[in-house]
Amino acid sequence: MLSLLRIENFALIDRLELELNPGLNVLTGETGAGKSIILDAIDIVLGGKATNRAIRSGSDCAPPTGKANRALIEATFVLTSELQDWLKSQEIELLEDDSVVCSRELSATKTSFRSRSRINGVLANRQLIAQLRQKLVEITAQGQTVQLMVPEHQRDLLDLYGGANLLNQRQTVASLHEIAQTAQRNLEKRRQAEKDRLQRQDLLQFQLQELDKSELQDPDELDHLEAERERLSHVVDLQQLSYQAYQLLYQSDSDAPAVADLLAQAESLLADMAEYDKNTEPFLETLKTAQTLALEVGRDLSRYGESLEADPERLDEVETRIRSLKQIARKYGPTLAEAIATYGQLKAELSELTDDEQSLDKLEQDYQLKQQELVKVCRQLTQLRQTAAHHLEQQLVEALKPLAMAKSPV
Repeated sequence: MLSLLRIENFALIDRLELELNPGLNVLTGETGAGKSIILDAIDIVLGGKATNRAIRSGSDCAPPTGKANRALIEATFVLTSELQDWLKSQEIELLEDDSVVCSRELSATKTSFRSRSRINGVLANRQLIAQLRQKLVEITAQGQTVQLMVPEHQRDLLDLYGGANLLNQRQTVASLHEIAQTAQRNLEKRRQAEKDRLQRQDLLQFQLQELDKSELQDPDELDHLEAERERLSHVVDLQQLSYQAYQLLYQSDSDAPAVADLLAQAESLLADMAEYDKNTEPFLETLKTAQTLALEVGRDLSRYGESLEADPERLDEVETRIRSLKQIARKYGPTLAEAIATYGQLKAELSELTDDEQSLDKLEQDYQLKQQELVKVCRQLTQLRQTAAHHLEQQLVEALKPLAMAKSPV
């Protein structure tokens, strides 16, 4: 509610402070008394169009030549909860007296015109003032019927005329409309979720197909294959080295004695020592064991060397498998063990997606039922409005007859 209007140097008004009380306030006076000027001031302070002509001129307090003429309009409104929330949303501080103060200063020189608007002392642009205007006042004048041409306003007036039944039906429509909108949002959300689910399912099936072909079982398979590749790549070296070790341990092709021969000689010496000193017998036993082990190692090396055989095909298979496992590890790992764990997780996720019990058809049916119910109550509301409009038309015609306007279109 407008509680105070202060005007300075505006139109014909030098200075005016007008207090308005709660309830109906009526301004009366002869033509030219300034009633319209007050309404124009309220319009301008709330963002209405203003020009330099609005500034009072020719007064005794006119500024010296070269300085600007100024006018000030300030309107104080009672603060409501809606206004309070709006001011907070715009980060405008509240005043202590629970009011909203809108002011507009107009200034003009011979070559320029400026206008500044403020809300609670904070500079505000035209868009912000326009938003506030809608929350504060509704300015109409004699002969203005613009709002009666607005369909929304017409419906509101007709619903008020129709009474409780029509207003209750309107509330029913609003409630069912919100329910139908909720059902539609749930349906759209579920459709999007279904789309995402199918896309994810396709991706999982592709990934699992790739992992299935890899036949992942042993997390250490890559280590074993790399060890086998190393052996297959150095078969010739292993054969030569095993043969050399065999000669050193068991039988030498050169004149130099083998380790087994040297151990046999040492054993003979220790046997002679044991005849003189029984304390050396443990050494003899250890030496015999060493000789036996040397002979066994030599024979094993001989068999190992003979078993070695170059296998280019197997080497190619191992290298191909290694490359495949490394690629899988890079995509799903980074280690092979982690790739195997990911394989299990993907299988579990695909199983959950496949077993999804949410029914898209059920949501679609629910939305269709809500929509049909909404259409039904909307038709009832239309019928009530048509009935009310017919009664209103009859009353308007009867009201116009005493004015000799019975034939006026309604």
